[in-house]
Amino acid sequence: MVLDEAGLDLLFRTARTPERWRDEPVTDDVLHRLYDLVRLGPTSGNCSPARFVFLRTADNRERLRATLSEGNVDKVLSAPVTVIVAHDPLFFDRFATLNPEPGLRAWFAADVGLAEETAFRNGTLQGGYLIMAARALGLDVLPISGFDAYAVEDSFLAGQGWRVNFLVSLGYADGQPERPRAPRLSFDDACLML
Repeated sequence: MVLDEAGLDLLFRTARTPERWRDEPVTDDVLHRLYDLVRLGPTSGNCSPARFVFLRTADNRERLRATLSEGNVDKVLSAPVTVIVAHDPLFFDRFATLNPEPGLRAWFAADVGLAEETAFRNGTLQGGYLIMAARALGLDVLPISGFDAYAVEDSFLAGQGWRVNFLVSLGYADGQPERPRAPRLSFDDACLML
């Protein structure tokens, strides 16, 4: 099976980062369907380190205000949902459920550097799955890296011990962006065939 042209347009070619959001909520059902897709994406050893915090209320999104770069404030505060894409540094404690291979938990528990690298890399991968799954479900997506990670962790993740990677605002775009899509590198500029 291959996605048809409409599917490729939805995920890549016509998908754009929204500048404004419609006043339309993202339902609990959609968020559950979103995660049900995200969790199926592959991670190394099925480690599944990503953790997602869905900020749905205006009060919780307002708590983000002080952590955001100035250019992101209005876009984030007006979005129906903003997701904190994080990872659990102790992801290996879930291996009894996710991958009970003997000795695997101890291997990661004994090497903090390896565990952190694995959690960050695979959590980032799962954040990418979140973006693509959201588009597949008809949501518009605004990935955000302009924020104070330590402040987000202090405000939202302190009790969990999770580490923030990036933010993603979700909703339904109010119109098309006014600016044309920014250029992308060509195959020859970005790829080697060896």
